[in-house]
Amino acid sequence: MKTNLTSLIKLTRIPSRYYRPENEIELAAVTREEKVNTKIYESSASGGDFIASEIVRYINRFVAEKGKCVIALGAGVGTHPAYAALIRMYKEGKVDFSNVIIYNTSEFFPLVKGGPSTLQRLREVLLDHIDIPAENIRTIDPEITKETMYDYCQAYEESIEAEGGLDLVVCEIGHNGALAFNEPGSSFSSQFRLVLLGNEIRHTIASQYKVSDVPSTAITIGIDDILRARRVLTMAWGESSAATVAKIVEGPRNAAVPGSALQGHRHAKLVIDLGAADELTRISRPWIVNTCEWDDKLIRRAIVWLCERTGKPILKLTDKDYNDAGLGELLALYGSAYNVNIKVFNELQHTITGWPGGKPNADDSSRPERATPFPKRVIVFSPHPDDDVISMGGTLKRLVDQGHDVHVAYETSGNIAVGDEDMMRYFLMMNKIAPLFGFDTEGYERITHEVSDFVSHKKAGDVDTADIREIKTMIRQAEATIACHYIGVKDQNIHFLRLPFYETGTIKKGDLTQRDVDIVKKLLSEVKPHQIFVAGDLADPHGTHKICTDAVLAAIDELKDEEWMKDCRIWMYRGAWAEWEIDHIEMAVPISPEELRFKRNSILKHQSQMENAPFLGDDDRLFWQRAEERNRATAKLYENLGLASYEAIEAFVQYHPL
Repeated sequence: MKTNLTSLIKLTRIPSRYYRPENEIELAAVTREEKVNTKIYESSASGGDFIASEIVRYINRFVAEKGKCVIALGAGVGTHPAYAALIRMYKEGKVDFSNVIIYNTSEFFPLVKGGPSTLQRLREVLLDHIDIPAENIRTIDPEITKETMYDYCQAYEESIEAEGGLDLVVCEIGHNGALAFNEPGSSFSSQFRLVLLGNEIRHTIASQYKVSDVPSTAITIGIDDILRARRVLTMAWGESSAATVAKIVEGPRNAAVPGSALQGHRHAKLVIDLGAADELTRISRPWIVNTCEWDDKLIRRAIVWLCERTGKPILKLTDKDYNDAGLGELLALYGSAYNVNIKVFNELQHTITGWPGGKPNADDSSRPERATPFPKRVIVFSPHPDDDVISMGGTLKRLVDQGHDVHVAYETSGNIAVGDEDMMRYFLMMNKIAPLFGFDTEGYERITHEVSDFVSHKKAGDVDTADIREIKTMIRQAEATIACHYIGVKDQNIHFLRLPFYETGTIKKGDLTQRDVDIVKKLLSEVKPHQIFVAGDLADPHGTHKICTDAVLAAIDELKDEEWMKDCRIWMYRGAWAEWEIDHIEMAVPISPEELRFKRNSILKHQSQMENAPFLGDDDRLFWQRAEERNRATAKLYENLGLASYEAIEAFVQYHPL
């Protein structure tokens, strides 16, 4: 079973010379916009190998020079590939930790028994697997109090200084640019101290440590401590880190992005994979820093960028616009701006279709979807019981209205996202109805009492009972069913898969297993679809989308040799957080004002998610608002490029089984 196929999806072919230049001259050219020494690798695994080799090099060097090496280590999940490689190198005899002193960069406060601990995580992923003496591990005393906090922090600083200062700091970059637990706004002169943890980093902690009760404070080394270290190794992986990496590496040095402090360190290295490098100039706009290896996607991206830069639609771009922006190579390749403009305009025009399932009896040579067979059997996989309408509600309605046999498969129950107040609203209603219809039985009264009693005494972190989880599941299923009825999906085509990995009752989810994949395979084998729509949120903010997509892609991988699969196309949609970049869009489905209102109404059928849905992070817009703004922004981009003006657009990228 292949359980991580989403990580292998590469929408853009990046020539290696953009990220692994052959010589110093090429390196100087492609990195001229960068203010931090940045190393780009194809994957987190290969990047982790490099970090581990650097750690070994520094240990051997400093131990040889002064008899010891003093390192501050972070425990974030981004460090784990490097620690895994470091353990391998230790077992191969390439490094000895007996003269290494390790300081924990940060720890949660207060430490709760059974709660998250960075030291415990460090032990699990590194310390318990190497020969470091116990007395050489320095961490925060769990017995300290708020009253003794200041003196303790001073003593921790003095302990580091007594060892001659830090030789090396190893920590990951947070999605908001944090270094250790130094969040946006932290002073570059900050030292070891108690800090408040913001919503975004607490959501990350909940996901990484798989807990529901996340501490609100922590103790951390300061940015000044990091900058005074002789060497700094940081890392970031995946496209969800791309925007932050670009700010750190190419943006101004300011406290709003703590990682940008590294610009002031002569011996700091930032190690990233291609996903995290996605918004660096040498990757996203290579024509600015070097000659390019042009393909259709890169040409499209360059022209869209040029339109945004000049404020012109595609067909009004001139030779002068190209030359002024450093795109003269394209003029040499195609002869004139007009030729490039027409090429890109036609490509984008051909992505637009009002027939997402294919238009019958029509020439489909320039359409995103084939005309036959018609009607098609279609499965829309929805990670939660509302992602279908949030992400592609307009397209879903089109598919139904145009006569296709549309199935919707809800992969998880979504019960954790139902608030207790929403659940109790149903009990209040049922308590009024029960006597009228005679089901105010002893069993009903018992469950009502048990639920009410549990909710009234519920504390943060308490896991809902099995009965409550089932009731909340029923609420999500009822809302999803009503939304499907509103769209026109038939009852027999609504599937609630309830994949086992999700059913833990807490934020903590299980790992994807063959049981999950087999459930998806069974549905696919029964329906034998001609089209599959699947979530493509590769930068999913809370993990469930990625696991659900991995389940579908694993099932497809195991069925790809089936005859019916050879006639099946897979389309990836994105959720409420972001849209596909325009150079990747292969199918754009226009939505009229009436259809957009219909989509909004279908989202509103999910009443339990309207006001108190968790995991919104720092974005306080409701799901329907985010969806509408995203769809309108996509339409506006097409309009600005000189294409037809639509109220909104939903966009898709085709997935080809690996």
